[in-house]
Amino acid sequence: MFNPSRNEARRFFLEAWRKRRSREVVTPLEDLAARIVALHPEYHALIEDAAGALARDWTPESGEANPFLHLSLHLAVEEQLSIDQPPGLRAAFETLLARRGERHAALHDALECLGETLWRAQKSQSPPDGEAYVDCLRRKA
Repeated sequence: MFNPSRNEARRFFLEAWRKRRSREVVTPLEDLAARIVALHPEYHALIEDAAGALARDWTPESGEANPFLHLSLHLAVEEQLSIDQPPGLRAAFETLLARRGERHAALHDALECLGETLWRAQKSQSPPDGEAYVDCLRRKA
């Protein structure tokens, strides 16, 4: 199982964005990551400052969202949608997308559901509940 460290995950996004900006060849996953970064211009200055991005901590006490967590959740949702995992996720997302009318807004709803699902799993020290995740999307739709 792929389990990158904090800095490995950050470097992945930093490198994908750097490659996109310099028009280098990227892997399909790097392309997806760079497209996700492109959707978030509010993160561009941070992503372009690799040393600062690697050194910085975002804590709940700071009141700021961790941009790398946000980007990673985006990546996870895109991967899950591509394989419809958990089952029914893609259909629930498509219904949500039809209601929202804008893909990025619908993705942010999905990120909230995924974040909530992961938080509950950590709190209960149990595996993530895929059905609850899909139900969350259905409720938002």
